[in-house]
Amino acid sequence: MAFPTDRPRRLRSSSSIRSLVRENRLSASQLILPLFIIHGTNKKEAIRSMPDVYRYSVDNLPPLIKEAMSVGIRSIILFGIPEKKDEMGSSALDPDGPVPTAVRMLKRDFPDLVVITDVCIDEYTTHGHCGLLKGEHIDNDTTLDCLAKMALVHAKAGADIVAPSDMMDGRVKAIREVLDKNGFSDTIILSYAVKYASAFYGPFRDAMMSGPQFGDRSSYQMDPANRMEAFREASLDVEEGADILMVKPALPYLDILRDLAGRFDLPLCAYQVSGEYATIMAAGKEGWIDTDRAMMESLLSIRRAGATMILTYFAIRAARLLAQSE
Repeated sequence: MAFPTDRPRRLRSSSSIRSLVRENRLSASQLILPLFIIHGTNKKEAIRSMPDVYRYSVDNLPPLIKEAMSVGIRSIILFGIPEKKDEMGSSALDPDGPVPTAVRMLKRDFPDLVVITDVCIDEYTTHGHCGLLKGEHIDNDTTLDCLAKMALVHAKAGADIVAPSDMMDGRVKAIREVLDKNGFSDTIILSYAVKYASAFYGPFRDAMMSGPQFGDRSSYQMDPANRMEAFREASLDVEEGADILMVKPALPYLDILRDLAGRFDLPLCAYQVSGEYATIMAAGKEGWIDTDRAMMESLLSIRRAGATMILTYFAIRAARLLAQSE
């Protein structure tokens, strides 16, 4: 039937009606808080390009975790910044490095917290690439052993989920085999299955001090122009044993997220990356947009596109707003 009988605005007539018929909802339990971990004690370092985001020493994590859990966040992901870097990323395998140390503390003091660890060597190497080098060539196959050993260090520390973000071919299989062989068959693999070579990573590299010292990462991260390649990458990771698939970045690739949601029956994660966060924060600071409304709209769009979970630097801020709206 047509107007005047058919009036879609009836279902928008009040806040309560809109809530009643809402198709997609956000909850704090769907949000994953990223944390940058550094060596030392009593450290909390500001990140210039990411307002309100900090690097923390392990001893300064508990108050932040308590705050996050108080507003309903149950999952975090750890990125480590080592004291020393070398060509081989050796510190990535140190069981007393910042990430394994943080994992042990968090699983001891916050046993209900889901602890995810990023598995990649870029922040541990002097060259800043996600794989080991032969000359200036990223050597895929020799990198796999290093990644698998790094994942095993994290699993031994108590990580619930390991998340390889390197985009080396075959890394999910290599990690799954090593975990299973060493008695960690229950450790979950969240694969950065579809990770594009994006301009939106800039502030993250500032935070991690891990930008490439030569070239870029286009030879292993995906071409932003490609859509079908995403299905191939995701399919391979599913075959190799991934438990959860990720699309990164989120907002510029909502079409890819939607496509994967229709093709795979695994949970999907989307990473609202540092550049997305910094863009909203910067525009909000200038008064050009309403920061909170833009934040919630962006997160809801990611959820609507098919994300089961969202990795976002807005996690605590968004969770507070969600708690107030209940």
